[in-house]
Amino acid sequence: MEREIFTVGGTDCCRFGEKRSKYVLIVPCGSNDFSSSEKLFEETSKRAGDAAFSLCCFAVGSWNRDLSPWEAPPVFGKEPFGDGAEKTLAFLQKELLPTLFPEAGKTYLIGGYSLAAFFALWAAYQTDAFAACAAASPSVWFPNWDSYFLSHKIRAKYVYLSLGDREEKAKNPVFSRVGDRIRLQKKHFEETGETKAILEWNEGNHFRDGEIRTAKGFAWALKQLSEPSPPNFQKL
Repeated sequence: MEREIFTVGGTDCCRFGEKRSKYVLIVPCGSNDFSSSEKLFEETSKRAGDAAFSLCCFAVGSWNRDLSPWEAPPVFGKEPFGDGAEKTLAFLQKELLPTLFPEAGKTYLIGGYSLAAFFALWAAYQTDAFAACAAASPSVWFPNWDSYFLSHKIRAKYVYLSLGDREEKAKNPVFSRVGDRIRLQKKHFEETGETKAILEWNEGNHFRDGEIRTAKGFAWALKQLSEPSPPNFQKL
């Protein structure tokens, strides 16, 4: 397995897999310890079939600030959520991807777990740069997210959503919104037909098998993108 550690604009990044691969998975990570991202690459490889891909992760300085699209009060602990998602997305589009892959012909997928999954989901509404989004246990409890996705159109062709079956049973009243919110978002996708989406339920709470759950999402998206489309048959 190829591995390359590098820095772009002061941000530590790491790439796993062959650089020449057509499909590129983009994932935020909490620090420059890329061991969890390496596990994500390995788990995705087990499930992705013949789809060749590389995975590029980038370190996020302030998780709550840099992955949040707008400000919100604290939910866990005392740290509030900022509005740095727009700046993070600009870094991806203007710095990371042009530096890492200056050549054309790449197909990008974005994804992650928890707040990183929420950022990926939000980013898929902002740009058509990402063909698919793998949002594993996304923080769809985020204030006003339901109003947002009901009034905006997602631009990714494929969206994978998942949740642990115990997450909506959390005692935290804000966090426990995730079940109703994710069902509503999946229903909205079905009614509008604006993307092909799937919602998968996993066993356990929010803090279980993060890399495996995310890998399942990326593997599903890769299969949607890499499998040939069915032929068009003319009626006789």
